[in-house]
Amino acid sequence: MRTASYRLVVIAALLGAACVPRPDPIRVAENTVILENQTSRDWRNVVITVNDHFRGGAAKLAARGRLTAPLSQFQTGFGQRYDIGRSVFKVEVTATDSSGELVALKYGGDLKKR
Repeated sequence: MRTASYRLVVIAALLGAACVPRPDPIRVAENTVILENQTSRDWRNVVITVNDHFRGGAAKLAARGRLTAPLSQFQTGFGQRYDIGRSVFKVEVTATDSSGELVALKYGGDLKKR
């Protein structure tokens, strides 16, 4: 009896975990941009653009890896830093994956999340 109950609990836990939706690859929380590479390929030359003007990024983001970037580190081409008082309305990410394919992700703005 105890073994059967244990099996039901394990099956229920596995089914519940399988039904959890995958998080968006781009999130903004607590003045930080969180980018997740949800693919099986490494990304190179990762560029994150916030609100069309403020840029940051990384040389590489490993497959299944996560990049967390404080908004205060983003800046324009003229060196102006992102003011934490501003709201984030748009984030765009570009990169190249390990097979040479272009990676392009968008969040917010008048664009639908992809």
